[in-house]
Amino acid sequence: MRKLSITALALGAALLCTPLAQAANARLLETGSSLLYPLMNLWVADYQKGHGVQITTQSTGSGTGISQAISGVAQIGASDAYMSDGQMKGTPMLNIPLAISAQQINYNLPGLNGIHLHLSGPVIAGIYSGQIKFWDDAKIKALNKNVASKLPHHEIVAVHRSDGSGDTFIFSQYLSFSTPSWKNGPGYGTTISWPSVSNAVGANGNPGMVQTCQSTKYCIAYIGVSFLNETNKAGLGYAALLNRSGNFVLPTAGTISAAAKALGSKTPRDERISLVFAPGAQSYPIINYEYAIVNPKQADPSTRAALKEFLSWTIDAKGGQQERFLSSVHFLPLPAAIVKLSKAQINKIE
Repeated sequence: MRKLSITALALGAALLCTPLAQAANARLLETGSSLLYPLMNLWVADYQKGHGVQITTQSTGSGTGISQAISGVAQIGASDAYMSDGQMKGTPMLNIPLAISAQQINYNLPGLNGIHLHLSGPVIAGIYSGQIKFWDDAKIKALNKNVASKLPHHEIVAVHRSDGSGDTFIFSQYLSFSTPSWKNGPGYGTTISWPSVSNAVGANGNPGMVQTCQSTKYCIAYIGVSFLNETNKAGLGYAALLNRSGNFVLPTAGTISAAAKALGSKTPRDERISLVFAPGAQSYPIINYEYAIVNPKQADPSTRAALKEFLSWTIDAKGGQQERFLSSVHFLPLPAAIVKLSKAQINKIE
């Protein structure tokens, strides 16, 4: 009997040392991307039902998410942007894709919000640089001959993010990759020096972009596709964008998937890659991986176990990659090859 008790105790001790047991009652902080925030909240609400871990989410913008992950304030820095070579220098950070998202170009144009205007990178760059000032500019009319006579002679209000933002990163990449003058000027990044335009407006987060555009007639804005339901409720229009092949395409599951397939095979092992302005006749030009920025060195065993378990769940077909989560925010799942790369990165957390 005594021998049996000792064996039972030994078995119990062994169970306590398993990753699952170590993860129980751990606490994780996720902070960053307002584009990923709606999906992260869906994930966390479901995940916490069957796990002992407590996960707090905060929509602070990708720039803050990256910096707080680097500093150790947060275990997960959510970002629409991968870290640049400069940011990576001297840090061990991992950039782990969790899903695929996209960005819309929205506008509040009375009488035309039900029309998908045709816009291009050079035209949008012209608007945000102040060179194109009115909605009835000849360059906008040339792309929209079917509604050219309806375009008003009214000043365009260019709305941009005022916080460090992955949305700004991918938006400014589209302008940089499609418009040499923008590439040589403001360039791209989570924060950029916006051209001085008299009626430009800054807004904080995707919720702020939706609210500002809704309340500002004749505006244009860039808003993450996870806020599609909100932009529709606000009655905002969204554009068909000129892609790299010269076609105007809307952000649909098909066009986002086409862009992801075009560049997915080029994804390196560290998974830092831009999916913006991908080749292909049907490729939507502003898509991206949604990243978890993570420090692979986690000193606390329970935190380490909880972090690896949660991230592994988010990229699992039976976990966070289920359609019931992704379709709610208009995201697409990771291709199998990218899941494999992300798993390899998660396994580096120690």
